[in-house]
Amino acid sequence: MDPLHGILVVDLTRYLPGPFASRELLRLGARVVRLEAPPGDPVRDIAPDWDARLNGGKESVLWDARADPALGRALCRRADVVLEGFRPGVAARLGVGPDDVPDTTVYCSLTGFGEGDARAGHDLNYLGWAGALEPTAPGMPPLPIADLAGGALSTVARILAALLERERTGRGARIVVSMTHESHELARYSTPLTGELACYRIYECADGRYVTVAALEPKFWVRLCELLERPDLAGRSHDAHEELEALFRTRTSDEWLGLLAREDTMVGPVASLAEAEAEFGSPPPSARPPRPGEHTHAWRAVL
Repeated sequence: MDPLHGILVVDLTRYLPGPFASRELLRLGARVVRLEAPPGDPVRDIAPDWDARLNGGKESVLWDARADPALGRALCRRADVVLEGFRPGVAARLGVGPDDVPDTTVYCSLTGFGEGDARAGHDLNYLGWAGALEPTAPGMPPLPIADLAGGALSTVARILAALLERERTGRGARIVVSMTHESHELARYSTPLTGELACYRIYECADGRYVTVAALEPKFWVRLCELLERPDLAGRSHDAHEELEALFRTRTSDEWLGLLAREDTMVGPVASLAEAEAEFGSPPPSARPPRPGEHTHAWRAVL
């Protein structure tokens, strides 16, 4: 699918949530130009693998806002979509705020807390403020959920909706996404799916590896109890934690999966990233990430 062919996205964000969002737009056919302050996004050095996955196929323009303020504004005025992740008010001071682009532009601000709230934060902070960590603290979340789900994917959905609306009206949009607010919406669905129920938990096996049990529906739980040879637990899907912990420690994960995975029991492995990559992984990025400022000269000529 190439539905965003011909759409120019100028991305002023750094690190993870913004580049993930613009990567999704790239995958849908958009042309994405990263407008970066010298010396470029630190993620290139901090996590080169992330850089390859997030930014392969994009373009890079280095912009010194003090030395050449017109370059950034001119590029943003060409864009169909501008995506920025500064604290509130910074983009406007740099001359690339929502009032500096045409009315036809879809302008999206990806923020920690929303318009007018300049608190600093990262994913873990947003999740803490959003109430998403209370059921499992001090355990750490396995993914940067605020960055990717609350931030990046919410941003993509709203940009796509705004582009669709623009097709009908000819008008752009001004969008503000708050990673904390969006994470709070997700947090409403956290419990009881955080280990509170015996039928929805992770259990350790004899070899030190783990299996997932997600037998929420009665038919799956009853079948699991039958195969575990514990039909007496059929009525205890919520509180049979100790019994299941003891049972799963009696065999290795491979033995349990050999018995349960092909049955309607909702049991699966806790795979390593390498194991998951072998079965479900996408191919490596076909295009390399741009070098910092690689496309600056070409865009100066255009502008």
